[in-house]
Amino acid sequence: MKIDDSFYMKLAIDEAWKYQLLTYPNPAVGCVVVKNGEILSIEAHKEAGHAHAEVNALKAAYLKKYPNDLIKMKKTSHDIHEYLIKNHNGFFVDCEVYVTLEPCNHIGKTPACAILLKELKPKRVIIAHKDINKEASGGIDTLKEENIDVTLGCMEKEAYELLYPFIKWNSGSFIFFKMAMTLNGCIDGKISSNQTLAFTHTLRDKIDLMLIGGNTVRVDKPTLDARYIVGRAPNIFIYSKNKVFDNNIPLFKVPNREVIISDDLFKLLDYKFIMVEGTYTLMETLKERIDYIILLISPKIRKGLNALNEIDQDFEIIHENKLGKEKIVYLKRKKVN
Repeated sequence: MKIDDSFYMKLAIDEAWKYQLLTYPNPAVGCVVVKNGEILSIEAHKEAGHAHAEVNALKAAYLKKYPNDLIKMKKTSHDIHEYLIKNHNGFFVDCEVYVTLEPCNHIGKTPACAILLKELKPKRVIIAHKDINKEASGGIDTLKEENIDVTLGCMEKEAYELLYPFIKWNSGSFIFFKMAMTLNGCIDGKISSNQTLAFTHTLRDKIDLMLIGGNTVRVDKPTLDARYIVGRAPNIFIYSKNKVFDNNIPLFKVPNREVIISDDLFKLLDYKFIMVEGTYTLMETLKERIDYIILLISPKIRKGLNALNEIDQDFEIIHENKLGKEKIVYLKRKKVN
């Protein structure tokens, strides 16, 4: 039975979701390389400034057939590009490359993926969504100029959902609310595993600003840093009408950090990538401004602060991932027509 393009593209999309938001300011992108029906690699872009999804996938595909090749030692995007161009020996001419976003046509911190594919000449490149970034777009034309068969629009809707945060922070602010809870909705106390805490701290390391409610600061006395990954502590926006806080609360003692205390939410528009941590009260306050909710669901039942019934807000589940024994659920706020 012939497998259609959507099968392979879904693999690429699912891989990219593992790194959603962690590639800021770049988009999350996935790539799959198939040779004569055999899947050689499933890779993603993992961090801004590092190799793009196509580069990771092409390297992994080459190593699948030549596991001891010197490309194994090449780590930077520039080095992988240069090595593949000089040593591919026509390996990719019978390959199909599935990528969730149009290969970049721009030389910046990393070389242009479209130019690399142009040199490797795969028989076909299947693209889910065009690049909205005018500076990086044009990869499709570059491939077609080399007479490479290009298919555009495979699983375009799913790719758009993957691309949505990138679209938002390129046109304004992207605000997501992160909440950890148990199966019965308990949201207080230490309920997350170390792996999930590391994920949260990785997000803190990437964001432009973190927003938290004043009552949470006074009660929990948090640090709100990224110590689990030895990362950068984010700047903090404390949403509070009362500007008086105990300066001995750990978050105020973190060096090289700006702390804003305000009840003016319009200040958020000065930032592009904002993470909110808090309870349902803060969620209700921000409900018209939140683009995503990320639920970190722990498979436990615990006593504690539980769900409130006053919130009346609909969300759409966009994607979910397992993270060790737990699950990440991405929800997008439904707009009222």
